[in-house]
Amino acid sequence: MGINDESDIDANLQIGPTSMGMVRLYVEGGGVELPMDFEPEEAEEIAEEMLAAAKQARALADSTKSKKK
Repeated sequence: MGINDESDIDANLQIGPTSMGMVRLYVEGGGVELPMDFEPEEAEEIAEEMLAAAKQARALADSTKSKKK
């Protein structure tokens, strides 16, 4: 499965700090529980990557909408 493949799997995502000073991404779905801990600096890098991807996705969606008009 790649990043562009659709899936019918429902999952929950929780994000928060741990008592050990880490940032945890906790994914639960399809019978899997996946806790991922990151140093704060790593979490900031991930957040920057997510913002960049959201900006690119928005631009793609906007260009698709304008082509349909």
